[in-house]
This record gives sequence, structure tokens and C-alpha cells, in this order.
Amino acid sequence: MLLGLITRSTNSCLRRLFHSRATFHDHQKMKINLIPLLEDNYGYLIIDESSNKGAVVDAVTPDVVLKAVQEAGVEVNQVLTTHHHWDHAGGNAELDTKKPGMTFYGGDDRIPAMTHKVRHNETFNIGSLRVTCYETPCHTTGHVCYFVEGEGADPAVFTGDTLFAGGCGKFFEGTGPQMYHALIEVLSALPDHTRVYCGHEYTAQSLKFAKHVEPDNPAVRDMIEDTGKKRGAGLPTIPTTIGLEKEYNPFMRVAEASVLKFAGCSDPVEAMGILRAAKDKFRG
Repeated sequence: MLLGLITRSTNSCLRRLFHSRATFHDHQKMKINLIPLLEDNYGYLIIDESSNKGAVVDAVTPDVVLKAVQEAGVEVNQVLTTHHHWDHAGGNAELDTKKPGMTFYGGDDRIPAMTHKVRHNETFNIGSLRVTCYETPCHTTGHVCYFVEGEGADPAVFTGDTLFAGGCGKFFEGTGPQMYHALIEVLSALPDHTRVYCGHEYTAQSLKFAKHVEPDNPAVRDMIEDTGKKRGAGLPTIPTTIGLEKEYNPFMRVAEASVLKFAGCSDPVEAMGILRAAKDKFRG
């Protein structure tokens, strides 16, 4: 009884400190440590097991991220930044000061401390892992998603604020056709088993809108149930997979008859903009 009370009390304290528990994900020869940051952000530590080299993604809170790196016992000299917004790139300058000599990757000159500006389809390595950079402008003009794969490793994609579990980012600096290109022509083309690591814990709210768009979609109902269980336990809802997103995320389903019916049009590209406008007004 006392142990149970202590465990529940400890979990409660952790939830007050962080919005979710840190989790660790095995991709065979690659490991990914999910690091809760700020109020609802996620940063990530990518580890190549064959070389014990790693990289961090969107390390907005340097002390927390560096602690995760130290605990993992991995050599990290690379920082991947998805876009310039402060809650993703705002820790770069401090991180550069605390751990000098790292390479900072990004696709936007507004990213602090950036040392290497990437281009669409450019590749580089984290140990034996290969990273492919995909330009996905819309949320910001310089947004980049990073696809990571390796021999014997299950692939992963770090989508920042372009693709969320069940949703997508706001079109702050872009258009519906741009988000259509990012989600449908770029990310949807990745292998279905690619695990999706996004920038925020927005899943529960995103799924309310998904249910509003497709109330009869069983995949939406299943995801709502799964999300409720995970959030109730203080667990993140991330990662999902590209294949799962195609089943329940309305922004990945703009060519489906049910989504087009909701949008009141027959053009999936037009539907993307209509969906985003509806989501911006949604208060469900």
C-alpha cells in the first residue's frame, strides 16, 4: 500500500516537472530517446548503436538534453533543427556555448548557431545512419524534416511542426498547396513502417478535430482510446507511423471521399487549405 502511494506520488511529481515521461525506442541498430521539453515540446536523441555516435533534434532546453546525452553515454556532435521558432531552435546558442564544436543543421538562416544549411534531398551521416533532409515549407519557409535510416535499422522521421500525430502545423508562412506537397507528396511517400517523431504533444486535441471530420472512421476512434490510456499514464503518444497517419489523420487523407465531403470540394489540394482553416476555428 505504502509503495503504491509513493509510486503514485512520484509519478505525480514527475508530471508536474515534465508534461510526459521520457521514453526509449528501439529501432534495431538505432535507438531514439524521446525527451519531454517545455510545456508540450519533444526533443530527441538519436543513437547509432554501431558507432555509439548520436545527434539531438530540436534541443530547446540544453541542460535537459545534455543530461540525457550524458546518461546515454553517447558521443554527440550534431544538432538537427527542424525550424527557427524559439521553442525548437531557442536553445541552440546556449548549447553551442556549453558544448562547443558541434555541427548545427537547419534549413533557415533564422536558426541560431546554424553552421550547415541543408537542401532538399541532401544527406549526411550520424555514425552509420543516413539522414535525408526534406524541405517542407509551410509552417515556416525554412522547415526541414529529417528521415533517418540505416542497414538493419527501422526508419524514423522527425517532422517538427509539419506533421503531428493526427494533425499538421499551422500555415504561418505558407499555403495549402505547400502543405499538400509536404504531407502527401513527400512524407506519405516514406515507408509505412517509418516511425513519426513530431515536435509537440498535440495528439488529443488533434484527434477531436479528426473525429469532427470523419466521425465514422474506426481508426480515429481506436486512436482516441489509445491516446486516452497513454496520457492517463503520463506517457507520450509519440511515435506513430506513416501508415497509421494515413488511416486517421485527416490532413494525410485529403484524397479520401469522406474528407473531401467534409471540405465540400473534389480537389485534395484545395481540401488541405479548407481543412486547416476549419481546424484554426475548431473549438471542440
